[in-house]
Amino acid sequence: MTVPTSGSVPGSTPGSGRPPRTTAPGSDGLRAHAQLGEPISADVFAERHIGPDAEERAKMLAACGFGSLEELVAAAVPGGIRADSPLDLRPAVTEGQALAELRELAGRNRLMVSMIGMGYADTVTPPVIRRNVLENPAWYTAYTPYQPEISQGRLEALVNFQTMVGDLTGLPVAGASLLDEATAAAEAMTLLRRSNRKSTSARFVVDVDCLPQTVAVVTTRAEALGITVDVADLSTGLPDGEFFGVLVQYPGVSGALRDHRGLIEDAHERGAQVAVAADLLACAVVRPPGEIGADVAVGSAQRFGVPMMYGGPHAGYMAVRKGLERNLPGRLVGVSVDAAGRPAYRLALQTREQHIRREKATSNICTAQVLLAVIAGMYAVYHGADGLREIAARIHRSAAVLAAGLRAGGVEVVHEAYFDTVLARVPGRAAEVVTAARERGVNLRLADADHVGIACDEATTPDHLAAVWAAFGAGSYDVGDVPDLDARTSDAVPADLVRTSAFCTHPVFERHRSETSMLRYLRGLADDDFALDRGMIPLGSCTMKLNPTAAMEPISWPEFAGIHPFAPIEDAQGYLTLIRQLEDWLARATGYFAVSLQPNAGSQGELAGLLAIRAYHRSRGEGERDVCLIPSSAHGTNAASAVLAGMRVVVVAATEDGTVDLADLRSKLGTHHDRVAAIMVTYPSTHGVYEEDITELADLVHDAGGQVYVDGANLNALLGLARLGEFGGDVSHLNLHKTFCIPHGGGGPGVGPVAVREHLAPYLPNHPLRPEAGPATGVGPVSAAPFGSAGILPISWAYVAMMGEPGLRLATESAVLAANYVATRLAPHYNVLYTGRHNLVAHECVIDLRPLAKEAGVSVDDVAKRLIDYGFHAPTMSFPVAGTFMVEPTESENLAELDRFCAAMIAIRGEIGRVASGEWPAGDNPLVNAPHTVEMLAGEWDHPYTRDEAAYPMPSLRRRKYWSPVRRIDQAYGDRNLVCVCPPPDAFAE
Repeated sequence: MTVPTSGSVPGSTPGSGRPPRTTAPGSDGLRAHAQLGEPISADVFAERHIGPDAEERAKMLAACGFGSLEELVAAAVPGGIRADSPLDLRPAVTEGQALAELRELAGRNRLMVSMIGMGYADTVTPPVIRRNVLENPAWYTAYTPYQPEISQGRLEALVNFQTMVGDLTGLPVAGASLLDEATAAAEAMTLLRRSNRKSTSARFVVDVDCLPQTVAVVTTRAEALGITVDVADLSTGLPDGEFFGVLVQYPGVSGALRDHRGLIEDAHERGAQVAVAADLLACAVVRPPGEIGADVAVGSAQRFGVPMMYGGPHAGYMAVRKGLERNLPGRLVGVSVDAAGRPAYRLALQTREQHIRREKATSNICTAQVLLAVIAGMYAVYHGADGLREIAARIHRSAAVLAAGLRAGGVEVVHEAYFDTVLARVPGRAAEVVTAARERGVNLRLADADHVGIACDEATTPDHLAAVWAAFGAGSYDVGDVPDLDARTSDAVPADLVRTSAFCTHPVFERHRSETSMLRYLRGLADDDFALDRGMIPLGSCTMKLNPTAAMEPISWPEFAGIHPFAPIEDAQGYLTLIRQLEDWLARATGYFAVSLQPNAGSQGELAGLLAIRAYHRSRGEGERDVCLIPSSAHGTNAASAVLAGMRVVVVAATEDGTVDLADLRSKLGTHHDRVAAIMVTYPSTHGVYEEDITELADLVHDAGGQVYVDGANLNALLGLARLGEFGGDVSHLNLHKTFCIPHGGGGPGVGPVAVREHLAPYLPNHPLRPEAGPATGVGPVSAAPFGSAGILPISWAYVAMMGEPGLRLATESAVLAANYVATRLAPHYNVLYTGRHNLVAHECVIDLRPLAKEAGVSVDDVAKRLIDYGFHAPTMSFPVAGTFMVEPTESENLAELDRFCAAMIAIRGEIGRVASGEWPAGDNPLVNAPHTVEMLAGEWDHPYTRDEAAYPMPSLRRRKYWSPVRRIDQAYGDRNLVCVCPPPDAFAE
């Protein structure tokens, strides 16, 4: 049995997703209610995922004036875009069946001892962190902390991460995480270029000993920006000529640990700045980048308790010297004060889109890897400086003992100084040694025909060392010799590179050594936050839908979590099958020819799609096509990605109803006809409506020789009803963290696959270390790992498998119904700014609060903060129009929660009326003072409204209520007084 097509089955109520009960229980036995081999209604996944049941949907449809979902969809969605054939997906399966199939796929992955290195290491995730962060919906269902008052827990966790990174790298300011090490290095390259006042060169020098995937991603990003990447052996010094920046690996991919101080001094003297890609755990025992003169440090926090997960997701990091903090890409968490003068955390320097400024963009990063950064930061909190030092020292001792055994067995070890990776020279025997190690259950790195790399990590044991010795033929040494070798072997870190400075000295890194203390700390932080486990998060443009537990479970399984991204492909057959199936399902669902899962965020999917368009034009001898047309209402990442793809942004106007102004489009196409590369358009539009003219828009651009990029951010309003690739799109990126249920995790992870029509397929991303990742003619990698954040792909795989085509379509129809229901309920009280056909919206609606500012002096911020008192996260604020709310209820919320939200908004409208009438002063009322904390309510009270009106504006709140831990936060104060590390404990004292 599958979920019924279009929400109906023969004999059921129209719009119902549940089979009707035809007889009373027991009237004719159990046969009518439980057929063997068929899932019962409660086992049909869509029945659990979609919030409103058949009866609730009928009520909602009646409120909107429709008798069925089919009628609503026919009225809302233009017939010209409707798909005329099904998605051709396989039938839906139950949760149990999906998990069983995933178990089988996981079983096809071969768990080996990974000693490959190359920036990925096995690690031990403390169970208290795995269970209470990675597997805890209080953490993984949270959203980006744009409402800081209700995000204090994850913000504090990110400040811990920033402090850890800054301390370990020896640099004063670190960001809240980037996507991975390779893209962090690419961001460092552009940061060094724009901040360098001494050099006008476009040349960037990269050490040959950098991670090969980093070199490849940096090269991909540089080519589009007109930057020349010069890969050189810097072991003997810098090359001749001028350059604006340098990137070195510390230690190198070969394992070599070099003192880069002289090289950095030379670069500075020649007007260049230097980025150091540093092993963060090595920095616990090795002199940090900041102490050797680095301007920027980048890298990965993966080995801080985050499994390898076949390449991701992992928290990349960036730290900078003083003076560069305002050039940091991505997010930076800072400390400010609330209305009571108490310390409080918030995103600093307007980092929601700090560098995403259309044609002036310097980065397209609008996300982070928050969930993974939280895990990494908590790993440091749990272990503390002493624990990190001990782990790092043990890893180094493993490498030193390994090298000693190899030398004693007659094997040449290339480098005298190293941290965790030993490079062995075995002329002509490297492949033989690697094969011999595999036979003993260990994967080594085949560096070339003569060299083998062996990397030690937190999970390395004496048995692993003995297996490696045996593989090299140094068999006279075995596990019993390890203690003796350890006692006789010196460290391989030179004395002048040994770290002597302190790190992680803040008390937070000393307080939580016991599991009890750590458990309570994590619980306390989660209690400070508002996530989907507490209530609806009605964020328009962001799709905060349910993250199904069954889909989340597999990501912790060792067979998925423990695979190295560069393990032999035969070790990842389960992953490869899952990836190919998901690619196929996404292509079918969108009407495209091919899909790449490599981009590890929507922004990287945008970049990959635009690079494909650029390469396509060049292949046709039309390299002059460099204009990207972007509607004025588009999200900032669209323009930022176009700039990073080497294109010029030309803005197309929007009409009063929010649609693309076709007259202005024709004008711009005429002006730039021979140079038009593409248009980027979101569908349904950024204003939350199905535009009637999308096919005409696509025809106009195609006639001008351009390509149509349809931003897939709003795919959840189309899935099962229309296909992007069939109504004009040439390429789209898809947000798996929105439509396909990968969690937002407090602001990341995400996956942004790129889907293309056949003529663009040759230009999808590829990877130099994994031919299976993309076409040989591809544009290069956009992520460090061949398949991006592969470790969370089982989530979307499970979602599609369990929903099936009818379930996906019913989810879309239910999302459209929910948005129109909310718009209908709120229309008598607020102006719904944009509507489409028959005055309907798509999956979200824009509520105009600007008239209320004129009427009562109440701002959109005031309403957002007051919603906290009612137990809600605010909708998206001031996007796409300043002074508005964009509301997206999603299909996951049931009618009771939708009604609770509508009741809160209606009640707030009544409160605004009391301000407008003068009953409450404009400067002292529940809205401007919101949110109200327990401390505020328990203190002296001299406000013109009662404590009850402040705390319990709806009776239901007396039974269960979320309390904001802080009052309204002063954003400007935090920017004027930038503090981005853990504040001293006395800051929180009375």
